[in-house]
Amino acid sequence: MAIQKLQDLSVTEKSSWKSHHPEAGYTKEARILDGDIVHTWAQADHDIELDFMDADLLKLVLSETGLVNKKFHVIFDLNHVTDISYSYKKAITELLFHWQPFLGLVCFFNVCPSMSVIVDSFAAVAPHNFCVLQTETYQDAVKKALAFKANDALSENGENEAASEHSEFKRRFLGAVARMSWLNILDYPIPVPAPDSQYYHFFQAIDALRSDFKAKETEKENEIKQIHQDYETRITQTIIKMNAQAEVGKKSIHEFEAQLATLRARVAAQDMELTRVATAISEKTNALRNLLDQIHSLDIDTDVKRKMTDECLKLLETETIEKRLNIELTETDSIFLSKLQKKHTNLNQRELRISLLVKLNYDTVEIARSVGISTRGMESIRYRMHKKLGLGKHESIKTYLSDFSTAY
Repeated sequence: MAIQKLQDLSVTEKSSWKSHHPEAGYTKEARILDGDIVHTWAQADHDIELDFMDADLLKLVLSETGLVNKKFHVIFDLNHVTDISYSYKKAITELLFHWQPFLGLVCFFNVCPSMSVIVDSFAAVAPHNFCVLQTETYQDAVKKALAFKANDALSENGENEAASEHSEFKRRFLGAVARMSWLNILDYPIPVPAPDSQYYHFFQAIDALRSDFKAKETEKENEIKQIHQDYETRITQTIIKMNAQAEVGKKSIHEFEAQLATLRARVAAQDMELTRVATAISEKTNALRNLLDQIHSLDIDTDVKRKMTDECLKLLETETIEKRLNIELTETDSIFLSKLQKKHTNLNQRELRISLLVKLNYDTVEIARSVGISTRGMESIRYRMHKKLGLGKHESIKTYLSDFSTAY
């Protein structure tokens, strides 16, 4: 086919048919020749390594030219390309299988010596009904694509039998390496030629390498399986341990709750005992004061009167002890008094104590005895507390304190 004919081919180009690779230092571009030949290249001004496959760019070009699910061909300019990443090799190899039966011929051109063996490996690993080859120039690549489309033979003419045998063994060898390296296929049989063949040792070595890779793969799978089992065992043991700790925690909580209930019962009993003792002391104090008043009014010997008075005063010292007596508070009572004092700073200690007793439903007589005052005196204190708490005329101190303890 003449060069002029190549120049007359239809060309479809779009500015969006580009993929930039800033880190690798190139831009992948594409165009369509003769309606179904994808011409792609890496635009760069220096030697580069292709870092990853531009599958999205290829899909875009096929979609915008109506070639989806239709036969198409690819010619790939490798000018400035000196190497291809491992992921790129895998991607191209997978492309050869993934795009069947729509992908026809793939031709690489401007291939540098370091890339030639890689391109030959692509050809060797490709499916048998697939055509992957390399040429020197763009014109040669287009000619091969047009010839393939026209179903013309692409095989090289004039190749002698020895050269043909060498090419076949080379294809088998590179295919075996590519399948193991790029596709991780270790079960594919490698046909080893007869022992008298000059290629026997090469294929024997590659088959031994395949067996070693397969053994390592099996060993790796067993290690992963063992690690998985070990972690499953550890997880199970951890769950058992956590459940056991949870049970111990529940038991401890029950024990603490039982101890707390016991302590609360003891506090309640002590509160009742303190109230009884305070009442008894108050009654005793009032009786002693009445007795002291009667002694002062007696017309008896002065020394005798003094002795009787001293004895009464000794007994009255219990009043001081009673005044120092404080109710043993629960945690709830302590919080109540703390918040009440914070809100009503004008309440003194006796008024705070009376507030607590009112909240605890003690009546006026019991409270008066507990704090060592008369019932009338208690009424006076409650009147003053009513004002200090800022209550209205018809508001109850007891109701206010009960609501206060609930709200706070």
